[in-house]
Amino acid sequence: MSQLSAPMQPPVQATPAPVVPTLGGMTAVSATPAFSPLYQQIKNLILRSLEEGEWKPGDVIPSEQELATRFKVSQGTVRKAIDELAAENLVVRRQGKGTYVATHAERHIQYRFLRLQPDAGEENPAQRTIIECKRQRATAEIARLLGIRSADPVILVRRVLSMQGAATILEDIWLPGTQFKGLSLEALSSDQGPMYAFFEREYGVRMVRADEKIKAVAATDEMSELLTVPVGHPLLSVERIAYTYNDVPMELRRGLYRTDTHHYKNELS
Repeated sequence: MSQLSAPMQPPVQATPAPVVPTLGGMTAVSATPAFSPLYQQIKNLILRSLEEGEWKPGDVIPSEQELATRFKVSQGTVRKAIDELAAENLVVRRQGKGTYVATHAERHIQYRFLRLQPDAGEENPAQRTIIECKRQRATAEIARLLGIRSADPVILVRRVLSMQGAATILEDIWLPGTQFKGLSLEALSSDQGPMYAFFEREYGVRMVRADEKIKAVAATDEMSELLTVPVGHPLLSVERIAYTYNDVPMELRRGLYRTDTHHYKNELS
């Protein structure tokens, strides 16, 4: 018995990239390729406004109707663009209040990128000790990972995170010097909130996603001393590159995790 064939659908026509109004009466053309869906182009324009700081973390963004008028598209197109931004944790919808730019200051996402969990009991906020914060020149490797030039200025932060009263994570963090001018040991040590929330508040930089590489290593003499484990003790090495809007790399973080009382937990979907 032959199967009935579905009627052929006409090909989807490419939608020209819209010229849309922005603040100050200027015009902008979406950087998204012209063949992308219109809602994706609108999403790209909203991302551009987030990147340029028009709406800062914690701010409410214009309503769907206001954005539809601004971009000269339907409200449904704007809603679909915002749906994707919300799914990516870039904005947060609050019933009856509007849509807000997501922020690491919110308790439920303060430690969204920290995947280390205790084997037993609930984890309390980690206690941190900033060991050093210094300005240096980027090596070729650091420059490549951060998308900057060799010898450009970077800031190196070394810190230890203690969990359940024991030193558990040793981290080296490299940040582009131009975006984090004035960052100091004193400023980091005096702030008790999440580091990413501090970056948002003081530098207008929001980390929105990250890539990680994980492997097992053995503790060296220096690691042994800072994490109070024997030389050769197994550790989890986690290298993370965190990105701000539009996939701009903004942080390289190399952490060494103790897993004798903790485990690395990830959710896959």
